[in-house]
Amino acid sequence: MSSVPRRSLLKAAAVAGAAAQFSWALGRGDARAAAPAETPAADRPATVTWLEPGGLGAAAGSTFGVAWPKGVHPGDRTFALTTAEGAPVPVQTWTTARWPDGSLKWTAHAVGPESAGAERFTLAPGTPAAAGTSVSVTESGRRITIDTGTVRAVVRKDGGKLVESVTRDGVKIATDGRLVLLRQSDLDDGDQGNAKWERFDGEISGATVEQSGPVRAVVRIDGNHRKGSRSWLPFSVRLYFYAGSESFRMVHTITYDGDHTKDFIRGLGVRFTVPMRDAAYDRHVRIAGEGAGFLTEAVQGVTGLRRDPGAAVRAAQVKGEKLPDPATWDQRVTTRMQYVPTWGDYTLAQLSADGFGLRKRTKPGHGWIAAGGGRRASGFGYVGGVSGGLSFGLRDFWQKHPAQLDIRGAAGDEAEVTLWLWSPEAQPMDLRFYHDGMGQDTYAEQLEGLNITYEDHEPGFGTPYGIARTSELMFWANAATPAAASLVAQAEAVRTPPQLAAAPEDLVRARVFGGLFSPVDRSTPAKAKIEDHLDFLFSYYKDQAEQRRWYGFWDYGDIMHTYDEDRHQWRYDVGGYAWDNSELSPDLWLWYAYLRSGRADVFRFAEAMTRHTGEVDVYHLGRWAGLGTRHGVQHFADSAKQQRISTAVYRRPYYFLTADERVGDLMHDQVDSDETFLVLDPIRKIRTEPYTPDRHALSVGFGTDWSGLAAAWLTEWERGGPKAAKAEARLRSTMETIAAQPNGFVQGTGLYDLDTGRFAVAPQPVVGVSHLSAMFGLVEMCAELIDLVDMPAFKSAWLDYCRYFNASKTEQAARYGQNFGTLLLFQGHSRQDAYAAAQLNDTQLAQRAWARFDKSDGYTAAMVWDKTPVRGSAALEPGYEHLWISTNTTALFGLAAIQNLALVGDHLPK
Repeated sequence: MSSVPRRSLLKAAAVAGAAAQFSWALGRGDARAAAPAETPAADRPATVTWLEPGGLGAAAGSTFGVAWPKGVHPGDRTFALTTAEGAPVPVQTWTTARWPDGSLKWTAHAVGPESAGAERFTLAPGTPAAAGTSVSVTESGRRITIDTGTVRAVVRKDGGKLVESVTRDGVKIATDGRLVLLRQSDLDDGDQGNAKWERFDGEISGATVEQSGPVRAVVRIDGNHRKGSRSWLPFSVRLYFYAGSESFRMVHTITYDGDHTKDFIRGLGVRFTVPMRDAAYDRHVRIAGEGAGFLTEAVQGVTGLRRDPGAAVRAAQVKGEKLPDPATWDQRVTTRMQYVPTWGDYTLAQLSADGFGLRKRTKPGHGWIAAGGGRRASGFGYVGGVSGGLSFGLRDFWQKHPAQLDIRGAAGDEAEVTLWLWSPEAQPMDLRFYHDGMGQDTYAEQLEGLNITYEDHEPGFGTPYGIARTSELMFWANAATPAAASLVAQAEAVRTPPQLAAAPEDLVRARVFGGLFSPVDRSTPAKAKIEDHLDFLFSYYKDQAEQRRWYGFWDYGDIMHTYDEDRHQWRYDVGGYAWDNSELSPDLWLWYAYLRSGRADVFRFAEAMTRHTGEVDVYHLGRWAGLGTRHGVQHFADSAKQQRISTAVYRRPYYFLTADERVGDLMHDQVDSDETFLVLDPIRKIRTEPYTPDRHALSVGFGTDWSGLAAAWLTEWERGGPKAAKAEARLRSTMETIAAQPNGFVQGTGLYDLDTGRFAVAPQPVVGVSHLSAMFGLVEMCAELIDLVDMPAFKSAWLDYCRYFNASKTEQAARYGQNFGTLLLFQGHSRQDAYAAAQLNDTQLAQRAWARFDKSDGYTAAMVWDKTPVRGSAALEPGYEHLWISTNTTALFGLAAIQNLALVGDHLPK
């Protein structure tokens, strides 16, 4: 085995994603035969288990998606959920996608605390069990009231208080849930003396009930942050409630719309007021450190004093229980309690991924006392007393640093809790572009820059205006200070929210996402080696995220594009080689890896990437709304704003597996993104012919452009969204007019009419093939659409593209009159060979698929599948000297092709 010069591990993501599909493709005969032969009963129940062991824990509930084969369940089918022992579990069901015949394709299901304790469930047609307690929603005037049967929350439709109150058994646990923003007007790069801080508060523009029970209720609140006459930084907050639960979840999204040269966010948070009714010695503070470690204190402690109140008193306070009558204490303590300090303020700040500090003080105006610290805090705390209190938590607390938890005023009548999504103790959020342009004022100069740093620069394009970020928070309304075990369970629910998941076998059986995946298969040595290589790739990237600290508010969830083998460092500071921004679809690699395996660690890695790439790498406001940004040093830095990054194809798996409403918003927002081609020409810098964007003649590529549009249209159509009819019409008309081109997909591009949704048929055949065209979801979209829409001409055009990309130049010229020129990523395109071989039952093509996969330009078996730590290098931690492959995610697409290899299984080496 020999080592190969490493170009970039970005190739790895592309190879792995393609490998995942490749093993499916080789050996089924044709697409219709791809359904497993051993499952004639397509309507058999679905199996559902927890993604991680442990069940629901302290979480409010779980929402999950299940896929169904075409034509099996009518659109009005109801479902019942039972445990493995046959006990009924209340479940709320709704449809998230339908097949074209109207049958159910994806359904979403919500369960509450009544699912706790069970590890395995069966979902089958039937009448759902009635919940012992239902969640109810009522609207009156400017308020929405949600009652879970345990807690009651009042949400406002206007004003500054998102959550007016949270009560339990008639006792107010929290009030005045609101948003807070601190803005700093300037950065003096080291001299903060002249910085001006301003506080903005969230102001609601509207609230909507999206679901109202019986098991799950969802309320959406929208608005901006306001101070005086200025209103900016839009927010969208969703609150989730489950029947019988004592807690609720918040999904909080902000979209940056400031001036990045003077609107520096100093702090961004969610704040609640907590009434403090109990005596100071019966008030408690709990703040989680790492794992099960907690700061466990009372506002006024009776432990460790010079005089002992009694063992029973001390034990009760540590447990969080009401203390015995002070008359029963040692009176040497009782008569001196006024001299025991009360500690009202606490702060835990996580300013990096590797350290947090905890401190406290008695009250403002007095010094802070260090109270501990550690490496990675859970982002969870509690404040309250024996008559009730609020637990609160921020997910991905250390991963999305700088974050902070504040408790203020716990010694007074009301405590104030703030969960800072951006800590005010950190440096202000600096979204300024990282260089001055270096004289790249013309397209010619910018192309020269691209040729040296791989960055596509253009003045004014490196702006964060319109990017977004979503955070997840949880809150518990406790009737009393929770016991230690309950607090540990609540903190764990914040760190890793329990998620129910359908079995991989059921997802394969349903043939969703074009049926382009099969379960993990180690039945032969060759297949086992492929699976081992896929596992190697995932563990490599997971380890790199930790070693290289790919964390932070804006960065968490992304990976890097290319490795610098001289510095033993990723090229984080070199133009287009830095952050990946979905280049070559690592998102798809990860989701197919999960769909095949059901592995929790893969799901969580893919989930973080979906949250990141759908929000941070895409514009949601402004002139480029609907477009994403190509890879770069900053996620918004590159001037290439394109569909290939914002495509809904990356979000679909997470949405259908979890029914996440925010991701649903992101996909719906893409439906009209064809309008962006009026604003920005994706290939404006390399055009050789005159072109001016025109509503009736927009240049749109059939690869990275159309696949993004098609993904949004397909999703809207199958979800039955408000623009479903338009989306279906756009899909059909573009499919028809791509197929009608003289060279089909090989034509490369066409002139698109925004009003009719059709491409003009070119008068002459042209060859316009790029190695990138099929690397951003085109394969997935075509496979799905061929399965959904009976359009033989489109299928033929796509199969031709699949057959000829990896063909010889002689074969290409014989078919199209000229060859395709210099191409790359042959291993990644072996999945197209495999797909076409399966569809056409072509043995020779199947053999070529394996040859291109095993012996071309990607991650082949001949490489050294090993990693050796580098010691004493320039990297802050040991790097990897031998990576068996070029460190570039493009290669991952070729590896993913292996997952298609089962389609021509007879040609797979044993």
